[in-house]
Amino acid sequence: MNFRQFAFKNVFRNKRLYAGYFISCAFSVMIFFVYSMLAFHPELNMAGSGKYGKGAQAGMEVAQYIIYVFSFFFILYSMSVFLKTRKKEFGVCIMQGMSDMQLKRLVFVENIIIGFASTVAGIVTGLVLSKGMLMLGSSLLYLDDPLSFYFPTTALWFTFAAFMALFIAISLFTATILRTSSLIDLLKASTKPKPEPKANAGLAIFAALCILGGYGTAFVVRGEQVLFAMLPVVVLVSVGTYFLFTQLSVFIINRLKKKQKLYRRNTNMLTLSDLAYRMKDNARMFFLVAIISTVAFTAIGTLVGFKAMLTNSVADLMPPMSYESNTMSNKQEQKHVDLIESALKKENIKYDAYIIHSKIAEFKDGSIMKVMGVSEYNSFAKERIELRHGEGFVLETISNDFGNRSTASNWSKGQSLTLKKTGKLKLVDSLEMTDDVRQYVSSGEVLVMSDEDFKAIPLTKFDETNYIFNMDNWQATKTLSADLEKQFQKEKQQDFRFQSRATSMSELNQGMGQILLTGLFVGVVFFVSAGSFLYFRLFSDLDNDIVQYRAISKLGLTEGELSKVVTTQIGLLFFVPIIVAIVHGAVALNTLQNLFPNVSILKEIILVLGTFFIIQVVYFLLIRANYVRKLKKVL
Repeated sequence: MNFRQFAFKNVFRNKRLYAGYFISCAFSVMIFFVYSMLAFHPELNMAGSGKYGKGAQAGMEVAQYIIYVFSFFFILYSMSVFLKTRKKEFGVCIMQGMSDMQLKRLVFVENIIIGFASTVAGIVTGLVLSKGMLMLGSSLLYLDDPLSFYFPTTALWFTFAAFMALFIAISLFTATILRTSSLIDLLKASTKPKPEPKANAGLAIFAALCILGGYGTAFVVRGEQVLFAMLPVVVLVSVGTYFLFTQLSVFIINRLKKKQKLYRRNTNMLTLSDLAYRMKDNARMFFLVAIISTVAFTAIGTLVGFKAMLTNSVADLMPPMSYESNTMSNKQEQKHVDLIESALKKENIKYDAYIIHSKIAEFKDGSIMKVMGVSEYNSFAKERIELRHGEGFVLETISNDFGNRSTASNWSKGQSLTLKKTGKLKLVDSLEMTDDVRQYVSSGEVLVMSDEDFKAIPLTKFDETNYIFNMDNWQATKTLSADLEKQFQKEKQQDFRFQSRATSMSELNQGMGQILLTGLFVGVVFFVSAGSFLYFRLFSDLDNDIVQYRAISKLGLTEGELSKVVTTQIGLLFFVPIIVAIVHGAVALNTLQNLFPNVSILKEIILVLGTFFIIQVVYFLLIRANYVRKLKKVL
């Protein structure tokens, strides 16, 4: 058996430990390949001449770099942890005469083998799932037509070259920095007794204070205060999370062990004693998993929440279809309106039409303001208002930037206004412009007056006529609106504007879809990698657990009690960092809600966090079943 064969058999001999590492690497390769497949798609090409242009794949380029950089650090960390579990194996190799250089060469060859296998597996899996991924990409990008299937030769070779270069770089780096201890230390690495886990009470209290302080700040801040508090909160919660796993968790377990009734009940003695060691040994890994998962939850939740807020805003504030025209200069106004109406009638779309004239009035002090007649206001408003000659009221938009609702108003009931051309006007009221009114009147401030006073306002070159076409099934106007926009774009005149809620919503969905596609897959990569850390750590301790449980079973531990103890320990291993991450993510997303209190994203928050929790439960059940089966097999 030559050296390469020895390295190859070493990989297969350790396939149980390598499984989580291999699957995660292959998954990262698959995601990178899928993004490359989309980025190099003929209909989303880099040159911008494709069917959907440059914008649709811009986010994919960003995602590729993020996945690639994250994959580097993930693989490097996984390999360093894996090497620490093989000290006894390395000791045996050295005892048989293997030199340090040969040992480094062995590690290098093993890394290349697993890297090549995971790269090929990831690409093959991506090819198998390519049709579904193209459909998913088309759906998330809200493309009019689904992306056609093609064989991604460029993406295939690009992914293979990128990840093989990554694995070669990591293999060289790992082999170079590999340090071997004395032979006796290597051989006794797995048999050395561990010191009893201890915790510093002061640091445990400090951890609780940091987390509670960060949470308290996050719940209290509102509006733009959220932006200023973001960095301090992140620092407090991160520091608190680190000491939560290294100090506070061990402190709580030690306190529970002192409660004799609880500690001596059933198998609690075995569970708590072993749990303290596991928490201490895995503290840094738990911290890493919690932070990575929090980033994934928060990023995806934020993107989904922003998308919901923006789409709701467009749906609430924008009319289904509108044509805004300059009253004096647009000579094609009637022709354009007839064109819109004929297109709607041709598609059998029922609509209600509103014509709203507005003028610009100048006050005696030189300021100007948009004005409209009360009869046109009553044509679309839910509550009718009667105004006599010389009376008026102001529609004003209340500022609500970053959750800070401004209650200050420049207008008051009974206030007298002096118009430059038509004399004095008395305000009978000032009303906040509601969303349904804003669909008919652009945001800002509008002075509504009697029809008699409105007619007396002289015409200016800034006056406008707004045609609103209101219909229930506005989604059906997407193609019609796109055709009308193309016709209007051919005209060079700039004295009109055509808008459609259907096309605006489509453009918004496509733009947010690019960002959501990026965040979704990057977040999934983060989450899967965090799960692989837990898997890797669990199965790296399997040999020691077999020795431990074999000894305990001789003292009378039943099969049912073994399953209960193992389930409890694995459950805590899998769910403690994930639950911490979910709580962190919920607090972060609640802070986002505080930034925009008028729009609820509770449904989106529950959807994102609930989905990840269900995935973790399924993952736990599969791993737990496999782990218990292996234990029972040897016992």
